[in-house]
Amino acid sequence: MPELLRLHNPLSPGDVTVMTAAVKALHDSHPGRFVTDYKGTASELFHHNPYITPLRDGRVREIKMEYPLINFSNQRPRHFIEGYVDFLMDTLGVDITLSEFRPDIYVSDQERRWTGQVHSLVGQSIPYWIIVAGGKYDFTNKWWDHLRFQQVVRHFEGKICFIRVGADGHFHPPLKGVIDLRGKTDIRQLVRLVYHSQGVVCPITFLMHLAAGVPSPETSPAKRACVAINGGREPVQWEAYPWHQFIHTVGSLECCMEGGCWKSRTVPLGDGDDKDKPENLCQSPVKREGLLTIPKCMDMITADEVCRRIYLYFEGGERPFLTKQQYEATLPHLS
Repeated sequence: MPELLRLHNPLSPGDVTVMTAAVKALHDSHPGRFVTDYKGTASELFHHNPYITPLRDGRVREIKMEYPLINFSNQRPRHFIEGYVDFLMDTLGVDITLSEFRPDIYVSDQERRWTGQVHSLVGQSIPYWIIVAGGKYDFTNKWWDHLRFQQVVRHFEGKICFIRVGADGHFHPPLKGVIDLRGKTDIRQLVRLVYHSQGVVCPITFLMHLAAGVPSPETSPAKRACVAINGGREPVQWEAYPWHQFIHTVGSLECCMEGGCWKSRTVPLGDGDDKDKPENLCQSPVKREGLLTIPKCMDMITADEVCRRIYLYFEGGERPFLTKQQYEATLPHLS
């Protein structure tokens, strides 16, 4: 009889996205030995997943998923995905081998046939990039200057259609020249939005992992473009996917000389969270225009550098810029 497992993860959608790789690896390594269910945050990410089976209570083993390997992320050449794999190996007492270096997100045949949100809006299928120009208040050290995001959008005016996404209640200041879908996508809509996208530009966030894990249409390059803006907060080996342009400044400052600093915030928010404690605050905050303060490691990354990394994906000829007709079709819908 197979062992019945119900996996729990109370953390963020990004964590759940990464965890999907460990679930696939478990079943690939031990076919038929386990039956797995999932209960927790962002369960929509497991929709259509062939390794998930709804289980009733009874002889089901409950496992709260963790990744203790993060405590050694600066010392070992290991990736976030391997954190969950190692945890399952230790918990279940089995060997597990990763078969793919990516999250494992599924898009059903029906979802593939549905007209995408962008197509429905502009009346035709066009190439587009998704942009995240903000973030959550619990980890403000991940923020980049939103005015530089604006510079990137302006630089590619007429060439790239940027689709702005972000959750309600998070920091997402306005951008001009984008199709604004902030607060207008649930998780499955976001998965489909990524499925049809040409690329993603973002800080270290949920969308970066979705960009790696959501499959691409057969007519598109097998690996989706992604420019991830990291600074010095997280070690490169822990976060980066091989085909992403991962922009970091690890090793450039004393505070991230040995790897990611893992600090949470640039300045205290006064919300009573432990992330406001001095040991969790950036050592080198930089005041930007207005009220925004970002880490120096992020301030060192210029808009020109982000644009250069985006251009790399077009220079190989695998991805087209917008045609004049496609660009004109987006104009009535731009902010």
